[in-house]
Amino acid sequence: MRILGAVLVTIAMLIAALFGTQAISRALPEGLAGWVSPPLTALVVLGLLHAYRRLTGRPWSGLALTRTWWALPQALAGLAAGLAALVAGSALSVWLGAAEWGPPDLPTPPAMVLLAIVLIVLRASLPEELLFRGHLHDVLSARLGRRGVLAVTTLSFGALHVISSSEASGLGEKLLFVAQATALGLLCGIARERTGAVWMPIGAHTAMYVNALVPAPATHYGAQLALQAATLALAALAVHLMPVPGAPRPAGPEKRRRAEGSPPPAAGDAIVRP
Repeated sequence: MRILGAVLVTIAMLIAALFGTQAISRALPEGLAGWVSPPLTALVVLGLLHAYRRLTGRPWSGLALTRTWWALPQALAGLAAGLAALVAGSALSVWLGAAEWGPPDLPTPPAMVLLAIVLIVLRASLPEELLFRGHLHDVLSARLGRRGVLAVTTLSFGALHVISSSEASGLGEKLLFVAQATALGLLCGIARERTGAVWMPIGAHTAMYVNALVPAPATHYGAQLALQAATLALAALAVHLMPVPGAPRPAGPEKRRRAEGSPPPAAGDAIVRP
């Protein structure tokens, strides 16, 4: 029940932040709301997390919002992994006749691309990753092993997208949309495990929106969703197996022994190699 409670509290904080931000934005002039809403969403989520974690006695460091020189390289690595997976899924869709390449959807002027990405990070990637790969990951780690934490954060993130707006129509496409979101959650969760921080998950999450710069309008949306879910899952496997910038190295036998508090081996226990 406590695990379910942790998931529900996380989702409640996200919904409260979104509805609260929308309510405030409606009171602002139309031209200003689009600029204010993204940073406001991030600030509201940060405020809710600060209040909840202070109330429950959890340290801020548990969010894995680490201050490190590796933050930008890890975010870019996540963006590259996610974008490569999505573009590969789109390419397969075009090859199979389920989509067609479209003209690049660039903001006007093109220099606004970077600003648009920053606003996306503030509005969606940063708040959601802080909640799922930061807060929820930390809370669950006290009760579950690494695989259990990865499973719960991934499945809850995917299930949340049942109520998310999308182009999906009909039960089949809606379920495939949830599968695509679940595969993205798996990629972000493994990136969190590999790096010990939320920067790479934020980058991978942002790729869902940056992918609009390489549009491939679907003629069969369900097939495209299925293919992108598969390529995102393969990207998650690649992140699990390949070197990641700034990822902590696996502990050697001596470091593992110290972390577990085991006594040092006796002299007579040493293995003599010929």
